[in-house]
Amino acid sequence: MSYADHLQDTLDAPEPADRTPDGLPLVVTKLFKGVVYRDADEKLWQRLMERSAQARDYVAVLGLELVLDDAEGFAFLRSSPDADPELPRLIPRRQLTFHVSLLLALLRARLAEFDQQNSETRLIMTAAQIGDMVSVFLPESSNEARILDQLAGNIKKVVELGFLRKLRGQEGSYEVARILKAYVDAQWLEEFDARLADYRAELEGRPGNKGGPSAVGHGQKSEEAATA
Repeated sequence: MSYADHLQDTLDAPEPADRTPDGLPLVVTKLFKGVVYRDADEKLWQRLMERSAQARDYVAVLGLELVLDDAEGFAFLRSSPDADPELPRLIPRRQLTFHVSLLLALLRARLAEFDQQNSETRLIMTAAQIGDMVSVFLPESSNEARILDQLAGNIKKVVELGFLRKLRGQEGSYEVARILKAYVDAQWLEEFDARLADYRAELEGRPGNKGGPSAVGHGQKSEEAATA
């Protein structure tokens, strides 16, 4: 039995009405299964908004915190920095590869640029456009097939993390998920140009930012949410 299923059984156990508000078990269980988006389930989102205070209190006992952005329309759980260190980590944290971290950083920068220039909220990109964006920061190579395979693998990983969404009926097209803004913040973007110099040094094999620790740090947080 998975942790989420066990949690569902626990929450479904009879409790006095004043201790278990209507709708809370469903809201908390959905959060444990992954990111909750307003546009994916309006009814669930409404329940979450109504029970957000109770949900925060419940997950806090487990060493987690609820991140809810009503303006952007997403919510997720992450480990609380104030959690008891003796509590086991319920949401794993894994280190991302350098190239995936680079792709996340470039997508976040593109999203910020899109928001400044457009009134719409959905940023749609094709695999070719993503490739063009990334290629600027890659060393020249005669093995184009290898580069394309690597890019496809990196895009697949970012889709698994939940930061890109495949569009139905549009092969090779993706929506950049706005939840990415919660993981690569404005302060990080202000230092973006300096970080890109480190990226180039790493990609060209020169002494510099080995492994891109700053990018990987945010990447760790990103995957933590995706595996919630």
